[in-house]
Amino acid sequence: MRRIGPRFARAEPRARVCDYIAGLVSGLQRKNSWWLAEHAGEAGPDGMQRLLRKARFDVDAIRNDLAAYVAERLGEDDGVLILDETGFVKKGRASVGVARQYSGTAGRVENSQIALFAAYASDKGHALVDRELYLPKEWIEAPARCEAAGVPAERIAAGTLTKPRLAQAVIERAEAAGLAFRWVTADAVYGSAKYLRVWLETRDRFHVLAIRGKDDVVIGFSQQRAQAVIAALPASAWQRLSVGAGSHGPRRYDWARIPVRFLWRPGRGHWLLARRSIADPRQIAYYICYGPRRSSLTDLAWIAGTRWKVEECFQQAKDVCGLDQYQARTWRAWHAHVTFAMIAHALLAATRAAGAEKGATRQSEKSASR
Repeated sequence: MRRIGPRFARAEPRARVCDYIAGLVSGLQRKNSWWLAEHAGEAGPDGMQRLLRKARFDVDAIRNDLAAYVAERLGEDDGVLILDETGFVKKGRASVGVARQYSGTAGRVENSQIALFAAYASDKGHALVDRELYLPKEWIEAPARCEAAGVPAERIAAGTLTKPRLAQAVIERAEAAGLAFRWVTADAVYGSAKYLRVWLETRDRFHVLAIRGKDDVVIGFSQQRAQAVIAALPASAWQRLSVGAGSHGPRRYDWARIPVRFLWRPGRGHWLLARRSIADPRQIAYYICYGPRRSSLTDLAWIAGTRWKVEECFQQAKDVCGLDQYQARTWRAWHAHVTFAMIAHALLAATRAAGAEKGATRQSEKSASR
């Protein structure tokens, strides 16, 4: 609150946002306005709803404060910025951005909102640092509907922004916030957008981005489909590696890579990376990689594996911090609640990191005393 308090001109919303976030990190069964108001000792949800919809504060400035907080508490030079989206299933047509669209959360086409998130991961921990609500074409083509939902005029004027275009804005904001990230990773929604890969390379941003098997890669002086290139690799090209701990033990896969592109910048390299399931070798994931020339197969596989951490962030933020338990239909209210939930999640992640560091220090002191 010392960090974000100055964003609020009046004492009432400054105190209420503290109660709001305190409720999000509490053990409440539900984290909507009714439950949060009761937890704060208020008679009804009006105050919490007013905080989300009308209280005067810059929610994007608070988002930047959150990124700076994560940089301070979890930042490391070799951190990874992870881009991914999640869905919020909704009823009706009034909630901003809602449409019948594919939701990975539901695993099918549903009436839902879709938002792009960025997570930051390092050896200290991982937390969500940014969000962008995706507006489908049917919303952009209905300016009056956007205005009714409080979509800013500049966002309406920008027209249809694809998810990779939104990702560019998120990456730029992460850089401006001082997040120390060495790599960027994302799924095929972003990796298959060639312009995003080129944009990252022009900024010399190392990346491991998933692509589709049917996407083309440059081998020598010809273009070939990624799946055909990997299918032609000999058995000796594959190496079994663990890329982190999962809920059921180490995540083990077979990995292989092959250099792509015939012109490399000094000190840099390009590879096609593949991850194959041990249980079902027909299940293969593909990645385009750009990074230091000396990057090993293990290095690239490990970066690809960090993408699971954003899924952990989503699960924790939804289950523990009420990320998806909002009663917010307008643009402003959605961004306010989601930002507060991200702050709650980052607070818990930072607390865990501090506890782990303290435990490691004590263990080191004990070892030294012996």
